[in-house]
Parts: sequence; structure tokens; C-alpha cells
Amino acid sequence: MIGKLRGLVDDMEEDHVVLDVGGVGYQVFCPARVLAHLPKAGEPAVLYIETHVREDMIRLYGFASQGERAWFRLLTTVQGVGSKVALSLLGVLSAEDLSTAIALQDKVALSRAPGVGRRLAERLVVELRDAAGALTLPAALGVAAAPSPAAARDPNGADAVSALVNLGYADAQARGAVAAVRAAGAGEDTPAATLIRLALKELAR
Repeated sequence: MIGKLRGLVDDMEEDHVVLDVGGVGYQVFCPARVLAHLPKAGEPAVLYIETHVREDMIRLYGFASQGERAWFRLLTTVQGVGSKVALSLLGVLSAEDLSTAIALQDKVALSRAPGVGRRLAERLVVELRDAAGALTLPAALGVAAAPSPAAARDPNGADAVSALVNLGYADAQARGAVAAVRAAGAGEDTPAATLIRLALKELAR
């Protein structure tokens, strides 16, 4: 499977880009936000790839960060959300914005994406809160699991790490991102939801 492509932008359409990798042109479907930030034709670009294989086709989906790709995978687990709707959501909301919308149960923000009505927005909130676990606000979850010593010392940081791991990041990546956010000035009283948003920014660099 293709996980990442680095090449030159060859051509760009409304919903995809053709990336020239060593003389081979890969058609990659991307969220509108990703396409809008790609360089002009002839310049280098890097995309994280999700590969879908069917009997009649192979389709590549490209994202600017591993966080966006993780969200695409998570979104497509929700009933009624196919690749088109997932791209639509990621075209309107960044990975950080999606985290916040799910955490705060902001169905209005989710409904901004074309193809997402009220009922689907409600389903997204319910199903992704269950799937993402600690991605939601800790106070709203009422987590009862016994904390580890490290979690007891820094419960907000532990919640943020858990949320990132549930999004698909390796434990070491998640801990490193939260540590970087702490080093940048986020104190122990910083809410978990804020730590998640800042850590996603760090991982997207």
C-alpha cells in the first residue's frame, strides 16, 4: 500500500491533484483545504496517502498531515460517511477543528460541510465520541478508570496523550507532542481539550 508520496505537482483539478513521482503521475483526491495550500505546478509537494482498493479501481486520498489522514480513517467508520463526505468535512474543518467540534458536540460546525445534515452531524458526534474515547472533554466523559502514577500527576496530559493515541498516533509520538506543548508554556492547569488542539498542531508540522 502507498502511505506517502513526494513529487512534483503536475496538474490540479477541483477535487484532485496529479503528483509526478519519478515520471509516474499519481491521481490523488484531497480535501479542498489541502488542494488550496499545495504549491503551483512544477513545485515539490508531500502528501500522506490513504489507499482504497476495490475490485474495479484503486483510489488514493491525500492529506497534509498524518493527523488529517487519521481523521479520514475515523470519519469513514461512521455509518453514512463515505470518502466523499469525509473529504468534505476535512475540506471545511482542520484536524484541530474536528477535534474541537467533536469534543464540544458542535453539530453546527460539522453541518458546515457539504453533504452533512443535522442527523448525520448528530451521528458523527455520538459515534466519534465513542470511537475517539478521550478525544472528548474529560469532564463530559466521566472517566472512571484507575489512573497510572503519571496520569495522577498530570491527568490533563494523560487524557491528551490517550486522545492522540486513539486518533492513530504512536504512543511515543503522542507523548512527545504533549511534552513539546508543555515545553512551549502550557502549564499543568491547561485543559485537556486545549492540549489536544496544540499537540495536533505540533504533529502537523
